[in-house]
Order: sequence, then structure tokens, then C-alpha cells
Amino acid sequence: MTTRARIAAYGSASALVVAGIVCEAAINGDMGQIVGFTLIGLGGITLISLVFLEVGLSEDRERAAEERKRTRRPRPKPAARKIDRSRGHRRHL
Repeated sequence: MTTRARIAAYGSASALVVAGIVCEAAINGDMGQIVGFTLIGLGGITLISLVFLEVGLSEDRERAAEERKRTRRPRPKPAARKIDRSRGHRRHL
């Protein structure tokens, strides 16, 4: 996730929460509460989902780094070449 996408996602979720607060304060009666709670709830759920996404992405990056580290280990030099032979047959020199 790029920095620009991260800012846009968190910004829009925060904007939902702020819009919910504004709607709740601006609209009188039950309709204001319903719209406000709905927007605040959607924004909160989106924020929590984004946090879980960030945790998952960081675990994926960590797993990929471990995999790269595991594949970069120097391999031991091969032993002297053995003469191939079939099972049950004598070795020819």
C-alpha cells in the first residue's frame, strides 16, 4: 500500500467520522442521530479494518524478508564428484 493510498484511506474514514458528528449536531431529532451514528459507525469500522490490513501487510513483508534471508545463505561447496554406478553392479574405474 503506497503512502498516498494510505493517506486517502485513513482520511476518508476519518472524514466519515467527522461527517457523522457534524450531521448529528446539525440535524435535529431522531434522523440526525440515525445518520450521525451510521456515519460514525462506518468510519470506525473502516478505520479498524485499515489497522488490521496494516498488521497483515507488515507480517507479509516480514515473512518475505525472512524468505529472502533464508535463500541468500551461502551454499556449501560440492564434495568431490562421485562415480555413478547402478545398484548391484560393480564399479568400473
